[in-house]
Amino acid sequence: MDYIAVIDIGMTNKKVAVYDESLSQVDARYRSFPAKITDGLETHDLEAMEEWFLDELASVSKKYPVKAIAVSTHGANFVCVGKDGRPSVPCIFYTHEPGDEFHRRFYGRFGSPEELQKKTGTPYLKAMINTGKGVLFAMEKYPEAFKNTEHLLMFPQYWGFRLTGKSGAECTYMGCHGYFWDQTEGRLSDVAEKMGVAGLMPAKLNRSWDVLGTVTGEVSRRTGLGRDVIVTMGIHDSNSSLLPHFAKKGETGFLLNSTGTWCVGMNPVKEFGFAPDELGKVVFFNISAFGSPVKTTIFQGGYEFEVWSKVLMALHKRDDLPPYREDLYRQLLAEKKVFLLPELVQGSGQFPRSNPRVREDGRDYHYAGIAGETGFSGKTPPCFKDYETGFAALRVSLVMQSLTGLERTGLAPGVEIFTEGGFRKNEAYNALLSAGFKDNRVFLTDIAEATALGAAMTAKMALTGQGLFDLARNFEIDYQEVPKAEIPEIAPYRAAWLELAEL
Repeated sequence: MDYIAVIDIGMTNKKVAVYDESLSQVDARYRSFPAKITDGLETHDLEAMEEWFLDELASVSKKYPVKAIAVSTHGANFVCVGKDGRPSVPCIFYTHEPGDEFHRRFYGRFGSPEELQKKTGTPYLKAMINTGKGVLFAMEKYPEAFKNTEHLLMFPQYWGFRLTGKSGAECTYMGCHGYFWDQTEGRLSDVAEKMGVAGLMPAKLNRSWDVLGTVTGEVSRRTGLGRDVIVTMGIHDSNSSLLPHFAKKGETGFLLNSTGTWCVGMNPVKEFGFAPDELGKVVFFNISAFGSPVKTTIFQGGYEFEVWSKVLMALHKRDDLPPYREDLYRQLLAEKKVFLLPELVQGSGQFPRSNPRVREDGRDYHYAGIAGETGFSGKTPPCFKDYETGFAALRVSLVMQSLTGLERTGLAPGVEIFTEGGFRKNEAYNALLSAGFKDNRVFLTDIAEATALGAAMTAKMALTGQGLFDLARNFEIDYQEVPKAEIPEIAPYRAAWLELAEL
């Protein structure tokens, strides 16, 4: 039996997993790496990560005859590679905020946010949550080191390069909110040309399941893998999580609600393009593994849940998550007195002008004031004095953000919504989301690690020559429908919540 190794790189957790011929995960190893501080900046410790990946590949190769490797990574990351095959400049965290003056200068040089969104599918995002801004920052921060760059590689392809010695590019990552791919003309963008980096990037986009190359002699000696082990082109993680559903449901007709630190709504559609009122909003287009458009929205739902939960737990000296009580939630919705509003990281989601706060009885309690409290005071909203009510306000806020985000992907009546990730276990979130979408059935899936499975599928396609839809027989997905309760209080509460969030 032949096996597939997957290197799955999240922003927080890294994983090496092994899949068998039936696409069942038979082994997995996990690790997180603290940020490496370089010149006062948080950077990825690429050397430590590589050592761990190779150690784990050496370990799994003793147990499983691995024949292919696929790499999946989080978005908005790149590596500048020098002539020696090593990074020429530090790999900076995309969470770094370079400041408003930097953003103004970027758009002054390369075009307005709306113009760039219209052509590249990329919206205005704060920090460096796109590769275009990240590359410009690296060029300005490390001008001499950048001159030694021979290859500018997207993150999955950097790891493919380290494994094979070959450079490449593929559509899911190049089309992932980066400003470097013109989706209207199917070529490297004017941003890449004006920045002077187009010549550093492969101009041809391959498919995720195309073979980049075989492992180098050095990797073979280090890991025990055969020299004939192939490495696929790599894939963007959100797009990877779509592949199991593509195989089961076809290329369109469903919307994936992927929940975690980032909540990502992905709607595979037939045509690229924005309605006039969508420009300027955090609505964008990814490119699927098929090369087709995926209308996408994001917000940091998991991050907001974690941060606000810690505040409530600290106030009450508890660490449990209260259960869903429909009567409590309907009362909160009906009264329209308590509203928890985004965004903790402003400019990262659907309400960039919203300040993170609790509005109760017309009074604002800002996050900074609440989080600084060690006990109850005038700065703590009364609703937070009740543990269950505080969590109800938080969960309702996540639903409000999801309703807007998923609608903005172009959700049409009858399209099924599949929720994956951490919020699958959040009963209140799922019940209210289903009630809020009267014309759409909402399902929870049982795929625990969709990103890694999708990557494994690309490797199997490369090994066998099978098409994506041929793989559907290898695995099952349990789509569990969320019962659709009648909760009429949602609509009027949502109208009031939106008015406050969009001030």
